[in-house]
Amino acid sequence: MATSTHSPETLADAAQERTIAPAAEGHSKLGGHDHHDHDHHDDGHDDHHGHDHPFEWQEAVRIGAVAIAAAAVWFRLWEPFAAVSVIGVIGLVIGGWPIFKEAFENILQRRMTMELSMSIAIIAAGAIGEFFTALVITLFVLVAEVLEGMTVGRGRKAIRDLLDFLPREVSVRRTGSVTTIAAEDLSIGDAILIAPGGRIPVDGTVLGGHSFVDESRITGESMPVEKVEGASIFAGSINQSGALEVRADRIGRDTSYGKIIEAVERAERSRAPVQRLADRMAGYLVYFAIGSAVLTYFITRDIYATISVVIVAGACGIAAGTPLAILGGIGRSARLGAIVKGGVHLETLGKVDTVVLDKTGTLTFGRPEVQGIAPSPGVEAADLLAAAAAAELRSEHPLGKAIIAKAHADGMTIAEPDRFDYTPGRGIAADVSGARVLVGNAAWMSENGIEVSGATDAAAEAASEVLVARNGRYLGSIAVADTIRPEARSAMLSLFNMGIKTILLTGDSAAVANAVGRSLNISQIEAGLLPEDKLDRVRALIRSGKSVAMVGDGVNDAPALAEASVGIAMGSGTDVAQESADIVLLGNDLVRFVETLKVARRTRGIIWQNFAGTIGIDLIGIGLAAFGLLNPLLAAFIHVASEMTFILNSARLLPPRAGRDDSGVAGAIQQPAE
Repeated sequence: MATSTHSPETLADAAQERTIAPAAEGHSKLGGHDHHDHDHHDDGHDDHHGHDHPFEWQEAVRIGAVAIAAAAVWFRLWEPFAAVSVIGVIGLVIGGWPIFKEAFENILQRRMTMELSMSIAIIAAGAIGEFFTALVITLFVLVAEVLEGMTVGRGRKAIRDLLDFLPREVSVRRTGSVTTIAAEDLSIGDAILIAPGGRIPVDGTVLGGHSFVDESRITGESMPVEKVEGASIFAGSINQSGALEVRADRIGRDTSYGKIIEAVERAERSRAPVQRLADRMAGYLVYFAIGSAVLTYFITRDIYATISVVIVAGACGIAAGTPLAILGGIGRSARLGAIVKGGVHLETLGKVDTVVLDKTGTLTFGRPEVQGIAPSPGVEAADLLAAAAAAELRSEHPLGKAIIAKAHADGMTIAEPDRFDYTPGRGIAADVSGARVLVGNAAWMSENGIEVSGATDAAAEAASEVLVARNGRYLGSIAVADTIRPEARSAMLSLFNMGIKTILLTGDSAAVANAVGRSLNISQIEAGLLPEDKLDRVRALIRSGKSVAMVGDGVNDAPALAEASVGIAMGSGTDVAQESADIVLLGNDLVRFVETLKVARRTRGIIWQNFAGTIGIDLIGIGLAAFGLLNPLLAAFIHVASEMTFILNSARLLPPRAGRDDSGVAGAIQQPAE
């Protein structure tokens, strides 16, 4: 992602402009939203028109006028003409205007929508003198639009509420003094002071202080995380206890918070294949309803049955429920700490049957640690560790750094070597306090005439074994290995229980790969692979008909991440991997990935429930109406009730509400919401 200088305020203003502009320009339907637009494109233009207010006063006046007109017609309060109801006509003009206007625009654009079919039904009812029926149908449609707008509105205000959470002003230490500046004036490298209870505006590194930070909005971690000097920190999290000084490493769009905002924006703009299918199906259902109505009239000559056929068919449940379900799924994923970069990726994730995993940094932490110390008889473990740490003190080798870290953790004072020689692929020879210390592999010991006696205890299967000798005597071995993430085992078990095949592709040796893979019960293990080999394996799986999710974190994973059906990058991974991926796990927690996969499956399930339910109810309703078993009023009620049922079914995916102070990433998405 290119470096961005967008500020939180600038982003908020831009988001607000995008969110409210359509309604302000008068392109909204019935006061603000259009869910029947079948011509959305994946070109980045946002054609959605959503309710920004739960209930606009114009809508209330219009609904009230139609209700009063219907009551007046029912009680025949004023009917000067026998052939036509004046009050009925006035009520239909007032209430039906936004519906008729939308229908006319759809005709000009050659689009078939429910507004057009309902307009035909309303006009037909009025034409045969059934003004009360026409008014009630209009009232049902208006009320349904308001209820639908209030429901969908929870998923439409995410961007503004997300950005309102970030602070507008920050305290910065510059040139030795502390000043308060606007958030948009922040620069990378600034030292920011965060008071207890303060909201953190940047991704950065703690320079000083000690505190516990609530990161639940970003990583999904429910417990506060301790922060000390050198710890990483996320924008959008809340400092709970002590004061912190934080160096700004990423600002604006480049922060984890900014990436979540982009995910929400993309979800609003993008059109997943299932969403395009929903739009097409909505149009087909309208064509089918009108065709059925024409056929009904030719066979029965019953105008009431004909109008009922047109009224009862409703595709709004899938046309509006599908994007709402996708946005709700992305919102829930964000709460789990998974940034989904668009609805198409969430849909694809829901179809995944094979998960391919890298090892280092994905299943493991990607940093070697001492797993065990095996001293020779008569040698103390502390003496073995001290000798190895002193010899490794000037080494840049990852295994050496792990040994030094272990010595520091045990409170040892490491002696400085007087001489240090490193032989690549073999080991180290160092003079420490007058003694000759050798640290390396078995070949290095053999070359220097050191007899390695007895069996060594690697303490961890397939760990790298570092052998240590001093003045010609073998002291023992230290086992160093990458540590498996504690949640990896439960994550792999969950994938197995979901019927998903797991495959480990790694560049590590077969011994290490098999040890890790077997301990995690991974189905298939392949080791010693180059980046192009991983890419070939993923391509072969896709060619065989598999839907593949690739999980990785490094530069070498980027080609496979891009090639997979859906690529998932660990949040601690490289920028290249994160840019190549379709989903980013901010918290590096594989259990969160599994939960996100479950959300994706649930999203697909709800969408297909809406599809099947809508088609079933429409077919039954059209059949009943055609045989004269539904009058127009009952047909309108069935239409509205089924529409709201399927929209509310999709709304189940929206995260539950939270208070203003607890909104944050997930909360903002859940509230009137790479």
